Amino acid sequence: MADLVDATIGFQASMPLAVRTPKKALDGLLQALGGEGWHDLETHEGRVRLNLQFVTYVRSEQEEHRVGFG
Repeated sequence: MADLVDATIGFQASMPLAVRTPKKALDGLLQALGGEGWHDLETHEGRVRLNLQFVTYVRSEQEEHRVGFG
């Protein structure tokens, strides 16, 4: 999978879920938010099925992590 993005998905009355997902899959989730029903999100570990009614936020990091100077 190319262009993986680190994302955290927050839920009502539940712990947040941290995932690494392709940017295209994250964009699909962001478009589905506010809707009803279920959404399948492909991650680098497999598929996650989300009930959109309980998703309260999505935080993403798209910058590369660097170590050292630069």
